[in-house]
Amino acid sequence: MREETGNLWAVPADVRVITTNGTVKKDGCAVMGLGCAREAVERWPDTPKLLGRALQQFGLRVHVLWSPRVNKQGECTHHGLVSFPVKYNWWEKADLDLIRISAEQLVEIINWPEVKRVALPRPGCGNGRLDWDDVRPILASILDDRFICVTWNA
Repeated sequence: MREETGNLWAVPADVRVITTNGTVKKDGCAVMGLGCAREAVERWPDTPKLLGRALQQFGLRVHVLWSPRVNKQGECTHHGLVSFPVKYNWWEKADLDLIRISAEQLVEIINWPEVKRVALPRPGCGNGRLDWDDVRPILASILDDRFICVTWNA
């Protein structure tokens, strides 16, 4: 795992990861009201419906919301978007065991050979109220050098 400072949406990457929770509202949309999840909704308003459907169908796990687009040369031309659960419910503190499970699932899912860079925020360290010193060792033991953990820099 590598670390960079910047903006999750500006760091060069083939896939972007957003931290999420498992709460689905009555209308079938996932709760995505804060942090990078909210920023994803601002960019792609259908994201809560996509994630809500995936959560209802497959449960709380890492979900590919859309795959990266690849040209004939095998290069990514449009990044993919992947969810990364850090909480069971939106109001809870992030859970270190869930972060470990999500990191393991992320590595299993990101198996496209054309994906060279995957950008993710510090999982659970914003609205999840965890300390990076507790989260970092978990991720470092699971994520390889394709994964760039981005520290927010406004």
